[in-house]
Amino acid sequence: MSKSIVPLIEERIKAFGFDAYAWLPLARPVSLDHYRAWLDCDYHGEMKYLEEHLHFKEEPQRLLPKASYALVVSKNYYPAPRPDPRLQDSLSASRVALYAQNSDYHHWFKDQLRDLSQDMAALLPEDQFLPATDSLPILERDLAQQAGLGWVGKNTCLIHPNRGSLFFIGEILTTWSHPEPPELKPIHDFCGNCTRCLDICPTQALVAPRKLDARRCISYLTIESKTSAPIELRHQMGDWLFGCDLCQTVCPWNEKAFGPAMKTLSISSLTEIRDRLQKNPEQRRQQLSELRWILSSSIKNLNKFFTHSPLSRAGGRGLKRNAIVVATNLGFSELQQEIRQAGETYPQLTELSLWSLKNLAKEKVQKQSLEK
Repeated sequence: MSKSIVPLIEERIKAFGFDAYAWLPLARPVSLDHYRAWLDCDYHGEMKYLEEHLHFKEEPQRLLPKASYALVVSKNYYPAPRPDPRLQDSLSASRVALYAQNSDYHHWFKDQLRDLSQDMAALLPEDQFLPATDSLPILERDLAQQAGLGWVGKNTCLIHPNRGSLFFIGEILTTWSHPEPPELKPIHDFCGNCTRCLDICPTQALVAPRKLDARRCISYLTIESKTSAPIELRHQMGDWLFGCDLCQTVCPWNEKAFGPAMKTLSISSLTEIRDRLQKNPEQRRQQLSELRWILSSSIKNLNKFFTHSPLSRAGGRGLKRNAIVVATNLGFSELQQEIRQAGETYPQLTELSLWSLKNLAKEKVQKQSLEK
């Protein structure tokens, strides 16, 4: 194919407004051995599909035979490019990961990649294009790092020196061979001696730089896990209803990219969180109301309400589970009836409900003792 096609393809890519993109030839992932060792440590918890998909990650051509190149793109998710009005209306006071405050990227972001794939296929009808977000088994951070879109930081996220780490990664695998292969310029690792991300993690999920034990991670415990968190981690989960951003918002490179807002978003001390609620009765009232709504709604209604939202990943039962933990950690004794009802209605929540009621009752006694 003539090199004259390249400017047309570049024009189509730019038309979609991605924040960064790069081409690179498909090869064996450079982080594959590290990834295998991570799996061998069982750090992936209940996510057994990660083991089952390993052969695809070893060889992306299993997903698209004869694939020779990948287009890797990134799109910032903060400030929210696709804010979800449902969260603004129903969960404005609850603590939800920044990415999840958008409509589900598995839909709109993948739609963009699919449309771009179709545009490129129209220009190159003899070639194939396979769009993917993290819904396909690809080591996308590996690809993005090789392509020069950032370095993998100690928090395991891809970080760019000017754009931080609050962005989605997507890719398009193709059988097309770029006639003008760009020079790959991986970005230097600028983490240096900084350990902010390791230090702030409430559950010590970052067991070492670039080594995350998902079984201790608040994001995993509130999203991917289908069971209740271990008792010893529950209080450490603070007020996170869905996901967690602490290891990113505390990062100096995100502070550089997004300014003082990151410091406000990096509050991790439960004592400080409670103090703030105490000083802001309206915030407390709103958060209490939101948790009551989750606990009182049926799982079916919650699932329906959060269709095409990232929160659908946890499901209605998962959100109820998370709400119980948050209500307990914030000392919302006003929700004891709803918590008790959830435990009686859903057997999977019984133990968690009893734990919560016990802790709320204990705290009430302690409070009454101090008031005497």
